[in-house]
Amino acid sequence: MVSAFGQAVRIALLAALVLVAACGKRDDGTVPLEQQGPEQIFKTAEATLAKGDEDEAAKLFGEVERLYPYSEWAKRSIVMSAYAYHQGKKYEEARAAAQRYLDFYPADEDAAYAQYLMALSYYDQIAKTARDQGNTFQALQALRTVIERYPDSEYAKSARLKFDLAIDHLAGKEMEVGRYYLKRGHYSAAINRFRVVVEEFQTTTHTPEALHRLVEAYLSLGLTDEAQTAGAILGHNFQSTEWYDYSYKLLTGRGLEMKAKGDGWLATVYRRVIKGEWL
Repeated sequence: MVSAFGQAVRIALLAALVLVAACGKRDDGTVPLEQQGPEQIFKTAEATLAKGDEDEAAKLFGEVERLYPYSEWAKRSIVMSAYAYHQGKKYEEARAAAQRYLDFYPADEDAAYAQYLMALSYYDQIAKTARDQGNTFQALQALRTVIERYPDSEYAKSARLKFDLAIDHLAGKEMEVGRYYLKRGHYSAAINRFRVVVEEFQTTTHTPEALHRLVEAYLSLGLTDEAQTAGAILGHNFQSTEWYDYSYKLLTGRGLEMKAKGDGWLATVYRRVIKGEWL
């Protein structure tokens, strides 16, 4: 038979347990983050991200890092917060988190992914060709880092593809400005833009048009040797394009040939690209 004193002790212990349990929860029944383990918070962040709430997910991943800074879960949370911010189009925050991961764990297996996220944060901001190209240059630099530093990673192939597309974007900008000058009769300024495409972005999809526009610009200036040389390069490398047809009609309509002539910069390009003469 339990004494009155024993019953009093049991009641006191039960009351204490109830009080502790009550203190561990908020009014809405949730447990404060400070009383949760890193894995629990991480999984909550993942579930939140899956629901499409990128901002809240990134904050939760950040809480893992704050509360358990030296745990394995904290390391994973840094790169996941970068991903969450990127998904939410908060590119500066994504870059900051990715850079933090690279600073702390430069040799870790997820370092390649962190660098790739850095590159994507610039690449995904590349707007229309009429806008500033700062993000394009930043993207190229970050993508090159992925390619050169992590050549065997699963992200290198995608980085190479995006690198080529970013280069194509830069060429598109030069073409847009060149066409603007050409339309307004500023032929020398237009030629300078198309020359950049031919000399620096010759592997892009814009090169055939750039050569045709050079034919147009040089003919407008009366510089027939240069126009014919541009046509010769066009005819040798891009004969199946519509730009070849346009240039062919322009030149032959004036009794000219698509043949390299003179010793200008286009003649140098012709010798290098067509004849393989580099000296």
